[in-house]
Amino acid sequence: MNNPFFKDFKLPYDAVPFNKFKTEDFIPAIEKSIEIALDKIEVIVKNNDSPNFKNTILELETCSEELDYVMSVYWHLFGSESDKDLKELAEKISPMGSKFQNDILLNSDLFKKIKFVYNNKKNEELDKEDLRLIEVTYKNFIRNGADLNHTDKEKIRKIDERLSMLSPQFSNNVLNAQNKYELWIEEEKDLAGLPDSSINMAKEEAKQKGQSHKWLFTLQYPSMGPFLNYAKNRELRKELFLAYGGLCNNDEFNNNEIVKEIVQLKHKRANLLGFDTFADYVLEDRMAQNITNVYGLLDDLYDNCYEKAKEELNELKEYAKKLDGIENFKQWDQSYYSTKLKKEKFNIDPEMLRPYFKAENVINGIFKVANKMYGIEFEELNDVDTWHEEVKCYKVVNNDKSFVGLIYIDLHPRPTKRSGAWMNSIKDNGLYKGNIRRPHVQFTANLTRSTKDKPALLTFGEVETVFHEFGHCLHGLLSDCKYSTIGNTNVEWDFVELPSQIMENWVSEKEALSLFAHHFETNETIPEALIQKIKDSKNFGAATMYLRQLVFGYIDMAWHTNTDIVEDVEKFESKVLEKTRLLDKVDNVAISSHFGHIFGGGYAAGYYSYKWAEVLEADAFESFKENGIFDKNTSLSFRENILSKGNLENPMELYKKFKGREPKVDALLKRDGLI
Repeated sequence: MNNPFFKDFKLPYDAVPFNKFKTEDFIPAIEKSIEIALDKIEVIVKNNDSPNFKNTILELETCSEELDYVMSVYWHLFGSESDKDLKELAEKISPMGSKFQNDILLNSDLFKKIKFVYNNKKNEELDKEDLRLIEVTYKNFIRNGADLNHTDKEKIRKIDERLSMLSPQFSNNVLNAQNKYELWIEEEKDLAGLPDSSINMAKEEAKQKGQSHKWLFTLQYPSMGPFLNYAKNRELRKELFLAYGGLCNNDEFNNNEIVKEIVQLKHKRANLLGFDTFADYVLEDRMAQNITNVYGLLDDLYDNCYEKAKEELNELKEYAKKLDGIENFKQWDQSYYSTKLKKEKFNIDPEMLRPYFKAENVINGIFKVANKMYGIEFEELNDVDTWHEEVKCYKVVNNDKSFVGLIYIDLHPRPTKRSGAWMNSIKDNGLYKGNIRRPHVQFTANLTRSTKDKPALLTFGEVETVFHEFGHCLHGLLSDCKYSTIGNTNVEWDFVELPSQIMENWVSEKEALSLFAHHFETNETIPEALIQKIKDSKNFGAATMYLRQLVFGYIDMAWHTNTDIVEDVEKFESKVLEKTRLLDKVDNVAISSHFGHIFGGGYAAGYYSYKWAEVLEADAFESFKENGIFDKNTSLSFRENILSKGNLENPMELYKKFKGREPKVDALLKRDGLI
């Protein structure tokens, strides 16, 4: 077959030949890969020998290697670098993938063999990883309808097929709505308050559209964030705030009908599998275990932060009144006056820190931190393909030069890239073509770009984002498992944010900052006084930030526990958020309509996991603080017990092996100044 997906281009480290793929290659490659995989399934099913680990579970684990590869490349490009034509393929590719999955998971003859192996596993000589793979495989089939009758299986198929189309539609609508909005500024007076970095970026954006005498602001965070933080023009702040808040809410790219349909379908699917709600279904396979425990965490944090958040807001209101005579404080005033008050109180704001966080230095910094912690080294490669000229690829090795994997880094916004920041595994660690393969991972972000006058200088928050996503990458890179299904980041969802969120702690530590926070012009190391200001101001507005995260958690849980028909998305959301509201509701604003995490990604009934994992990481970081943030033994224990183990054991057991006990919430509340 003359298709690049089936050729060996002999790139170093078996790197993906991104430059060789064309849009028209994907569908034929997927069709052929599905055919290959189904032929292998047929061999398993038709085998007359007694089912065992090798002829059933192992054959199943490796049956879709070709398809996994093509799908991995496609979905990676869908988020990171795709034009209209490549994006539109999702409406065909997603249902193809869903049908294939169901052809396997709902295959009664195949499931009988898996069930036999599961029930007789003690009769074979198997190691810990083999046994875990049997357990996870069996549970995956059960949770996806393998034990249902024929009629209900067909209902599951139809639901999954429809969901596979709705999710990409939701994501495409958000991206298209975001790309369409433009805030053009023609008069210099409307730029008052904005830092030079923001003004220069807006000038560059305008030039690219052939309007060199104007300034262009967009809904990409590096453009929108500083505008809401600094722009003196209140009406323009309001316009930008409303544009973002109203994305896909009864506009040209309306997502509300999609939201309602996704939710209803997920509940129906859960009901077929014997669960009352989709949240019940999801949480049965999470550390949290059930809805009660999730609401227990959210409500506990709410009780600890709501009154404090109210106090923080009242202080802002008083400040805005004193400074500018603002009587009717609104949501688009919050970031602006918060930034001003923080600067007044602590003599610090994001722009003061930018000169010390040149993007290249920050990347070198995470490499140095990883080297000091885990003894791994990074070398840039120039002889492999990437999906865009801005993307850099690095070879990762241990100190003994043994190969760890590849990491691709893609930092800045483009119209062809969805918003936000994320990590993907392009090639998982695990058995592939008869050998244990090392992983290829990437992280994509949308951070501040360079301008004509200055290199890309990041805010402190953006540096935290880099460390966060790099933590996910370490989880993928340092996986040391025999099978990809139970390795890498394929862990319970409320455990997956532990390796990422814990890395953010190093950004506030002098010992780590001194490795990379150097002034881009003078090379001066970030002054200790400035590091102290970062620490002193760290908990400014902490309760408000807690409440913001709880807002997302409550919306998510509401959608996935409510079984009544929702008529109006905005009204439903508004009612859910009544108890969290500190300011008047703004009309035509609905988070749900563009909440990509839960309707376009995998966080449905799982957004709480950010806070769940924060409890884990704050507790875990205490060990690093006690022993030294670069202590080899603590790092080795974290690598061995958390990062390398994937889903080989129950995550709580892995955590206890690292910490010596179950996590406590106190470390988080104490660190964030709530107790």
